[in-house]
Amino acid sequence: MVGQVHTGQVHTGHVHIGHVHIIGAGLAGLAAAVRFASQGHCVSVYESAPQAGGRCRSYHDPALDMEIDNGNHLVLSGNSAAMGYLDVIGARGKLTGPDTASFPFIDLATNERWTLRANEGTIPWWMLSSSRRVPGTSLSDYLGLLPLLRAPEGATIGDVYPCRGVLYERLIGPLLLAALNTEPPLGSARLAASVIRETLMKGGHAYHPLIAHEGLAAAFVAPALEFIKAHGGSITFNKRLRALEFGGNRVAALDFGDTDVALDRDDPVILAVPPVVASSLVPQLRAPTEFRAIVNAHFKLPVPASVPRMTGVVNGTVEWLFAFPDRLSVTISAADRLLDTPREELAATIWADVVRISGVAPEMPPWQIVRERRATFAALPQQNALRPGTRTSWHNLALAGDWIATGLPGTIEGAIRSGIRAADAFLGAPGLKPYKNSIFDIFGGPAPVGFN
Repeated sequence: MVGQVHTGQVHTGHVHIGHVHIIGAGLAGLAAAVRFASQGHCVSVYESAPQAGGRCRSYHDPALDMEIDNGNHLVLSGNSAAMGYLDVIGARGKLTGPDTASFPFIDLATNERWTLRANEGTIPWWMLSSSRRVPGTSLSDYLGLLPLLRAPEGATIGDVYPCRGVLYERLIGPLLLAALNTEPPLGSARLAASVIRETLMKGGHAYHPLIAHEGLAAAFVAPALEFIKAHGGSITFNKRLRALEFGGNRVAALDFGDTDVALDRDDPVILAVPPVVASSLVPQLRAPTEFRAIVNAHFKLPVPASVPRMTGVVNGTVEWLFAFPDRLSVTISAADRLLDTPREELAATIWADVVRISGVAPEMPPWQIVRERRATFAALPQQNALRPGTRTSWHNLALAGDWIATGLPGTIEGAIRSGIRAADAFLGAPGLKPYKNSIFDIFGGPAPVGFN
């Protein structure tokens, strides 16, 4: 039997908005819910899992007997949507990092170490300094990135940029691999250009590296849930949407199997679920069909204060090493090749790299391997072309998720940006102006980015 949701309507300018229904409590869904709640609208969030956060979550791992994140995520200071979201939920202080755009690297083939140190301003004079740029590179190497910024639609990175040489191997390759989660030569040149344009070309002030020092849940999830509830919203877990019931040009009801929720004409629905799920719910929806894995490893041990909070790794199995007081965590992108490697073998291979990078004792401590088989959509030109827009042909249904056409790869910034855009599709806000206090966005979102 269909149960009616009874709520009053809110009038915003020329827009009437009833009760807001958001399917999915990942970062895209939470960002949409926070956006609506901050404007005084009544919001209900439904999540099929027993917890919120999606891929951006923390959990207690029994093997390590400690709280860890399912993956390591880097946010940049210029990620405007992410930073604005954190401002609204009061959690910006949950991110820490250097006051400059400073990135330590190590090349495991040569044991050479260096730190890329960009200046804050838009004019990248740091590229003129051998002590600040990548060793073995010159200004002309950086100018070689310009053709990438003019890449035509459908071009791969390899079509317009030679994926070789010292700069590529020691900076551009690792940067694009982390941002796109796809082997750079095959990746979308348009998405790569967005990453370059909103990191290296914006000036160092836009890409200070920031890490959730207390965990992803403490920074991005728990404060958002508290904010939504404090503003009259609700979150229901273990609630899987079975079907959308359509009537004319709108979604008329939500079918949860055990219950139906009937919708008033002005009740918005935001579908913030993975593309495979969205395709099963929305008729004839075009969406990405190929995905790439990410492998994360966590090692429990007291970490010396001398180990940098984050280290980029060249010529190793490990690509990025993150240091926390009680653990060392590793991220490996586009890691489909490692999905079938036995866990013990993979842990030993990764730990050998970690010892060389960090200088800790070689005895392997308690460890955990986390493999996300479908971490992000494959950032190939043909897959990027399949990403749908926010609006659908049903007037009260919008889409959100890092796989939506945001112009960015699939990252934290992209997910949050998509949720804001989905909300603003109903709120009538022009363009992407997430929150009053936001900066601009950058790295791992698809144009402001942030590693996956």
